[in-house]
Amino acid sequence: MIRLNDILDKVVTYNPVADLDLIRKAYVYCAKVHQGQTRLSGEPYLVHPMEVAGVLADLKLDVPTVVTGLLHDTIEDTLTTREELEGMFGAEVANLVDGVTKIGKIHFKTKEESQAENFRKMLLAMANDIRVILVKLADRLHNMRTLQYQPEPKQRSISRETLDIYAPLANRLGISWIKSELEDLSFRYLEPQIYYDLASKVAKKKKERESYVEEVRQIIVSKLAEHDLKGDVFGRSKHLYSIWRKMQARNVDIDQIYDLVAIRVMVNDIRECYEVLGIIHSTWKPIPGRFKDYIAMPKGNMYQSLHTTVIGPHGERMEVQIRTSDMHRVAEAGIAAHWKYKEGKGYDEKEVKRFAWLRQLLEWQQELQDSHEFMNTVKVELFPEEVYVFTPRGDVKSFPKGSTPIDLAYTIHTDIGHRCVGAKVNGKLVPLKYELKNGDIVEVITSPHHTPSKDWLKIVKSSRARNKIRAWIKTEERVRSISLGKEILEKEFRRYSLNLAKLQKAGEIKRVASEFGLSTDDDVMAAVGYGKLSANQVIGKLLPEEKLQERQEQKESRIGKMIGKLTGSSPSAIQIGGVDDVLVRFGKCCNPVPGDDIIGFITRGRGVTIHTADCPVALENDPERRIAVTWNRERKAALPVKIRVSCHDQKGILANITQAITDCEANISSASIQSTVDKRGVNIFEVDVTDLDHLKRVMNNIMKLSGVISVERMKN
Repeated sequence: MIRLNDILDKVVTYNPVADLDLIRKAYVYCAKVHQGQTRLSGEPYLVHPMEVAGVLADLKLDVPTVVTGLLHDTIEDTLTTREELEGMFGAEVANLVDGVTKIGKIHFKTKEESQAENFRKMLLAMANDIRVILVKLADRLHNMRTLQYQPEPKQRSISRETLDIYAPLANRLGISWIKSELEDLSFRYLEPQIYYDLASKVAKKKKERESYVEEVRQIIVSKLAEHDLKGDVFGRSKHLYSIWRKMQARNVDIDQIYDLVAIRVMVNDIRECYEVLGIIHSTWKPIPGRFKDYIAMPKGNMYQSLHTTVIGPHGERMEVQIRTSDMHRVAEAGIAAHWKYKEGKGYDEKEVKRFAWLRQLLEWQQELQDSHEFMNTVKVELFPEEVYVFTPRGDVKSFPKGSTPIDLAYTIHTDIGHRCVGAKVNGKLVPLKYELKNGDIVEVITSPHHTPSKDWLKIVKSSRARNKIRAWIKTEERVRSISLGKEILEKEFRRYSLNLAKLQKAGEIKRVASEFGLSTDDDVMAAVGYGKLSANQVIGKLLPEEKLQERQEQKESRIGKMIGKLTGSSPSAIQIGGVDDVLVRFGKCCNPVPGDDIIGFITRGRGVTIHTADCPVALENDPERRIAVTWNRERKAALPVKIRVSCHDQKGILANITQAITDCEANISSASIQSTVDKRGVNIFEVDVTDLDHLKRVMNNIMKLSGVISVERMKN
């Protein structure tokens, strides 16, 4: 069992000015609150937090983290409260212990690789401080070291969880020794027969390996001396789980795995790393395709080293890793190595930039001055745009940040989404606009009579929910359009002594549908209700030309006047599918004029709005509501368009501009005049022009004037 003095001695070796009294205080408090509690091994419970603190000291972490290791189970397993911890040990320690406690309450159900990846992401997202993850890894490591006291089913489930979640997390954070030990311990309980068989075979070759490593070490040391280089050379046996994975991947026996040992060479700087690589390759023949330069291109977890595989002494394959001492420290301790980097010196922010993944992981809160301050501000921001929640069954779902219970409801089933009326989050009722948080357990509440609302589109974030809501609204709008279209047709048919029901029964409406490229009677009525077809267009397909002509002559003058009042222009300026009696408006956002490329946008009850083809407003609208429209070249109609004229602020220029416009036979319907501090004028005119050529003539005429700087058409 590790002793308190052992922990204190470890801390002093890397932090001579550490607050050891705080660690002693935490030890006394931990012993007091866990008094009487025992582990399955029969040992006092105190052994566990002590061992966890020892692992954190091995990682050379700061005092608050080591203290958290001692206290990490106090909130969960004793009567201690977060407030009590904060009062005794400060907010920083209380926050760390609280973070570890929250993660400890999560029960994983890893069913597949993607699910395990979601769990790992959720852990990182939940931990607001990276040290929470490091404490949890130390906690899991000691639990795995004492797993033999658990019943076999528990051994297997904990080992599977460790292999799926915690070992990859240790790897992601670059802490290779914890990752390797967790993998080997999990392997031992998941595949005990294979594990012990492999361990026995590896042990038999131990002496053989040691003598081989010493032979290689002597050769490399002498070669370095020949080139006036100094470095440490040592061998490392690969851990059992990695050997087994190689055997599985290559489908071979252990006797055919030659690179069971990796030779490491540690030198002073990067230049020497590449020099040593040259020496190794000139001494032994390198194997093609087996060289990796992780110095120039570091791994995602900050790992840097040169790797090469050569045919070593006695014709055996041998992997050689070459790195600096700084690289070795990062390779062993990962992110935990970074905040003790250059202890006591000014914090080197350039060092952070070497690690691309760290830039994604860390959120800087203030100007950093030393390694302690760095550690205190480390925040996890690896997945800032995602949130991970649980379903009541324990499955993890991933959503965009800001998602609501409605988003979750639609991932379960479309009908669940449509009928969603509320939700329970962590057992408490919440409104539908509640934003999901990492680790929430969300239960959707439904009602068989409830339907989606258009307002939901403003609060949902996932594309699935958005698409399902839009599809439902579109279906409902079709139902309403059919009803409205039927009402419009019946009313208009009565004026011509036509009966809609009889025409449907006779198949006449079906015939009309096919002539308009539609399929059913309902399609015709929906098109009328939505404004895509007019009742007159349908009647035109049902009655003889002469009867229609007689009726039209009676209505023509009245309709023309009405449309003219509504649109402020001639309705005949636009042709829509060859028909020119549809209510037409021109978009104020772009003010199209004849000659512009245009598109039409149907608005129920308001006819067709005309936009320029590149108008952003039109492009954002529902594509199914767009229709092809063309200018009627035979009819000229004056349409308003805005132009901006920039000029020097000089006497008489405004009069000259207005004269230039009227000289082109264009009417000015409004004007806005402004002067700037640099003695320039910005003038906005709304002028009526007949087409694009007319507009160009007006603009060119203005541009000819002395004092005019620029003339441009305004699109909004």
